[in-house]
Amino acid sequence: MFKYTTYTLKKVENILEELEYTIRYAKGNFKAGYCIVEAKNVIVINKFFDTEARINSLLDVLANVKVDESKLTEKPLEFYKKLKKKVLEERRETGDGRDEKDENLEESSSEAAVE
Repeated sequence: MFKYTTYTLKKVENILEELEYTIRYAKGNFKAGYCIVEAKNVIVINKFFDTEARINSLLDVLANVKVDESKLTEKPLEFYKKLKKKVLEERRETGDGRDEKDENLEESSSEAAVE
């Protein structure tokens, strides 16, 4: 697959930004760890998430939005195609693509937001 690093996070963020989405990290109690304001193309990610959970949340979004590949420049397009082949199709088939680890992380992040 790929490594959950800040570099990978930046690459996924770059894809979404080139698709004209704005990504914000904010305090919130989102069921899936993120929220999309579709009319404004704004994605809000729980700021208490670690790098892996942030990447997973953005991949969930990427798997469920319409991607116009013509908007992507060369390197983000190349990375997107790799993601699409290995990760995104799988996430589309299973729904939100999150596993039990993500669920536990979400619960602990929600508890942190309440405190």
